[in-house]
Amino acid sequence: MCKNPAMSSGPPLHRVVVLALEHVVAFELGLPHAFLGGARDADDAPLYEVVTATVDGGPVTTSAGYRVLPDGDLSLLAGAGTVVVPGVAGGAVMRTGELPDGVAAALQGPARLVSICTGAFVLAAAGRLDGRPATTHWLHTDQLAQLHPRVRVDPDVLHVDDGDVLTSAGNAAGIDLLLHLVRRDHGSATATRIARRRVVAPWRDGGQSQFVDRPVPDPDGAGTAATRAWVQEHLDRPWTLDQLAAHAGTSVRTFTRRFREETGLSPLRWLTQQRVELARHLLETSDASIDRVAAQAGFGTATSLRQHLHAAIGVAPLAYRRTFRGSPLPG
Repeated sequence: MCKNPAMSSGPPLHRVVVLALEHVVAFELGLPHAFLGGARDADDAPLYEVVTATVDGGPVTTSAGYRVLPDGDLSLLAGAGTVVVPGVAGGAVMRTGELPDGVAAALQGPARLVSICTGAFVLAAAGRLDGRPATTHWLHTDQLAQLHPRVRVDPDVLHVDDGDVLTSAGNAAGIDLLLHLVRRDHGSATATRIARRRVVAPWRDGGQSQFVDRPVPDPDGAGTAATRAWVQEHLDRPWTLDQLAAHAGTSVRTFTRRFREETGLSPLRWLTQQRVELARHLLETSDASIDRVAAQAGFGTATSLRQHLHAAIGVAPLAYRRTFRGSPLPG
């Protein structure tokens, strides 16, 4: 049942409208309700109101065969702060780019737009991805690019954040993107809480490859997981490839190959991402100076921290801290 914002004494919740078209992918339909509807602040207060809309307000059949009764029709999108479009299992929108009447117009509002998997075809058909970077499941990236040549399709990444329009790859990447939204809106601590509650990884970088070979670990345990876990506990140290390989008991060449097979990233890129994530957490949750944050995260100097944080998310440390501690997300 929808939460009634009028029953709360606080500010209205940020409203998320999930647009369910016919043959919506059942698993993806539930993700916004689980990860946004289930998001809570440190006092266990809800952070989002999540409702479901269909074209005419009537039930739709999901990819799993059961029917879903929505909260309303397309008019709900007019009051949304964020609209999430889950994937669709085939249909005209994927074959010809044809949308049901009224959908394209309803997607022209000011709301932030988010697609999961083949939901990108819906946003593209509405013209909302023209000239923008976007992604979808790697099985359908060529089809999306051919059907909508004005979209800058990236076939390899987990998700793309283009500000007010965000797209993701397949099922699990939709989870990554929704956690990214929570992190962007409310910080790492909140995103980590909801990830822990749902028993999923709290963070995978959006630029990570969609398709990563993950071989069965060698019987002698010669993978890189133990080294990664060790490094994450000691990010303040100035690690080198030689040191990482020595900890894993392999040559640098073998370590680098195994690391990429298991994570889809080079060791040094992965290390930088872990440092950035720790720095963000410290900026959000502590009053430590920028120099201290830089040292704890392993960047060494405030200048290095500023350079890496700006490269990763486009803002300086103080601006990031002010943004996180600023006013709550508007309804």
